[in-house]
Amino acid sequence: MKVRIFRPAKTAMQSGVGNTHAWLLEPEPSRKIADPLMGWSGAADTSSQLRLSFDTKDEAVAWATGKGWQYSVEEPKQRAVRPRAYSDNFAFNRVGRWTH
Repeated sequence: MKVRIFRPAKTAMQSGVGNTHAWLLEPEPSRKIADPLMGWSGAADTSSQLRLSFDTKDEAVAWATGKGWQYSVEEPKQRAVRPRAYSDNFAFNRVGRWTH
């Protein structure tokens, strides 16, 4: 089985970084099968529902190698955080004018 190991990105709905610190191991998406009667999509392989969480990348890699699975590691992209204060909105050296 082929799995991917990654750290999830933060959600677009919140500014916090909660639930982004653990490394996740999940299988690569498999081919979906359409049910002929109802038209619902499903998969014949139930391992697509597997999603394991690890504290470090090395633990996830060791677990995948112990099972004999092929894996690919996706390194997280670090975002640049520029600390700014609320008072910077009202500074005299502000580039643009303050308008409402």
